[in-house]
Amino acid sequence: MVAIPGGTFLMGSDHHYPEERPAHRVTVSPFHMDATTVTNAAFARFVAATGYVTFAERPLDPALYPGAQPAMLVPGSLVFRMTEGPVDTREIANWWHWTPGAQWRHPEGPGSDLAGREDHPVVHVAYEDAEAYAAWAGKQLPTEAEWEFAARGGLEGAEFVWGEELAPGGVHLANTWQGPFPWRNFAADGFERTAPVASYPPNGYGLYDMAGNVWQWTSDWFAARHAADPAKPCCAPTDPRGPAMEGSYDPAQPRIRIPRKVVKGGSFLCAPSYCRRYRPAARHAQMVDTGMSHIGFRCIRRDVPIIHEGDTL
Repeated sequence: MVAIPGGTFLMGSDHHYPEERPAHRVTVSPFHMDATTVTNAAFARFVAATGYVTFAERPLDPALYPGAQPAMLVPGSLVFRMTEGPVDTREIANWWHWTPGAQWRHPEGPGSDLAGREDHPVVHVAYEDAEAYAAWAGKQLPTEAEWEFAARGGLEGAEFVWGEELAPGGVHLANTWQGPFPWRNFAADGFERTAPVASYPPNGYGLYDMAGNVWQWTSDWFAARHAADPAKPCCAPTDPRGPAMEGSYDPAQPRIRIPRKVVKGGSFLCAPSYCRRYRPAARHAQMVDTGMSHIGFRCIRRDVPIIHEGDTL
């Protein structure tokens, strides 16, 4: 794990998507964070030790999904499939497909496996799966404020975790989508789907893949906007924990009343033409019961003393 020093920073953005507003001052206490997202190999050790069964491997309760077709109430998950040509990007069903049998061991569905992907981030993990792993490891999931502070790596106000340009000098510093989404990915960054963790340089705190590759769960419930700055500039909230669950629904999908957590960081599916969310301020509402082929997580610990240079153990 990597020591994150804590401090006060400007969270959110007034220049991008509405849900990132308003930019506001927040203080976070020091903590430690996993240098990488949790890998398939690490998650496999957890499952072997505990016998844990992920949400995507369990039959769905019809009472929780009224009106759902019986064929949908079987173990599975949502898998991304590239389209054959241009489509209406307002309709995500063009590329997201409910796939029976898709789960962390079979990321593209039956017939796929983890051979050669042991060091890729685990995917198809719902929120409770990430929480279960964190508890087993003696860790926690980060709040949105902790995650964003760590992602910025000490670069106050920078658009990306490494600076102001997406690909400075033509060099790709994260696993994102290059080309017209969702039907052609030129994979100029070297990867069409997930990449092994730490395939790109770390940020200023030594954290890898804080942009792109996979979205990452946080412990905060989603709200459509950030809270405004306090009336007194000196009184930035310390270690905020987000809103209550009751308001955690996506205003873009008002009929789906499943609570949502904040995910951060963007993924290999984020493209300039469709989803510029490979930025530390970016955020997205994710239903807690839904793991997908581009969502993973990393953990933190708040109970470990921060050792500074020159300190003695």
